[in-house]
Amino acid sequence: MHTLVTAAGPAGAGLDSIATPTLWWATIAGVLGLFALDFVLTRKPHEVSMREAIGWSLFYIAIPVAFGAWLWQQHGSTTGVEYYTGYLVEKSLSVDNLFIFMLLLGSFAVPRHLQQRVLLIGVAGALVLRGIFIALGAQLIASWSAAFLLFGAILLLTAVKVLRDAMSPTDHAIDVGSMRVVRLTRRFFPVTDDYRGTRMTVRHNGARALTPLAMVTLAILGTDIVFAIDSVPAVYGITGDPYLVFATNAFALLGLRALYFVLEGALKHLAHLGYGLAVILAFIGVKLVLHWAHTVWPAVPTIPTLLSLAVIIGALVTVTLTSLLARRRAETGDVEAADDPEELERV
Repeated sequence: MHTLVTAAGPAGAGLDSIATPTLWWATIAGVLGLFALDFVLTRKPHEVSMREAIGWSLFYIAIPVAFGAWLWQQHGSTTGVEYYTGYLVEKSLSVDNLFIFMLLLGSFAVPRHLQQRVLLIGVAGALVLRGIFIALGAQLIASWSAAFLLFGAILLLTAVKVLRDAMSPTDHAIDVGSMRVVRLTRRFFPVTDDYRGTRMTVRHNGARALTPLAMVTLAILGTDIVFAIDSVPAVYGITGDPYLVFATNAFALLGLRALYFVLEGALKHLAHLGYGLAVILAFIGVKLVLHWAHTVWPAVPTIPTLLSLAVIIGALVTVTLTSLLARRRAETGDVEAADDPEELERV
């Protein structure tokens, strides 16, 4: 039976939700428990093996999948489809976020054994920021009828930016020195040239100084703000239930530390991922605009959640296949060029 109650949890009050206060706090406790588990796993810095990364990634995928099955059984298919669709959207955006994390870790030359510590701090910051943005979004939706129009506009603008980045042939390397958070921090604190284990600050030349680990942590926390601005409106385009918005965001973020090491090499080959994310963001943006228009003019059609799920899965499958095909063609072209004597002479 699909029962709606007034959301009384931390995400906001006044919106219809499936969650009772007990379910809210149980979910938050579960998320914090899983995060604490991640902290215990990373307390001793070490290089993450592929076997370890795959094992924990499967664990962090199995939990939200099982939770979605419980939601489906307890609250009906509508809630179940909304949850799985929202989770898929958030996980897709999180994979794109991993690419930025990869660039930052490479730009700061973070040692392999320290990378998962930086990622864990990034996940913690993202969880806090998503919680804040979810609460603000819930209050905005409850008090302002045009909130969906605003969210839709944000997603459409983001889709244009993502598309431009995907079409740009330029190198996506990050210039650390040009980052605002780095420039601002260096105005007030000296920074050491080398890493000092897991320490963020040290005594250096008689003064307190930040380590590069602190700088990359600040840079990742800065990107978390941008990611929250994109992802929270995206999932509100799937469901208006703040509890489902929180759950999908939290579960999508928790497995990022392990998933990073699984996808570290594969992400470089998903050349068309940006196109798929642009399509998804634009589609959800249009869905939000139509939803707002429907509240003003009831004759305006809305997009059902099942159609949203089909479009999202179709976009992700398409760009994955086209990326793999493009990579295969590029490798074939390299082999043919290497076998061509005239091409070898040009080289």
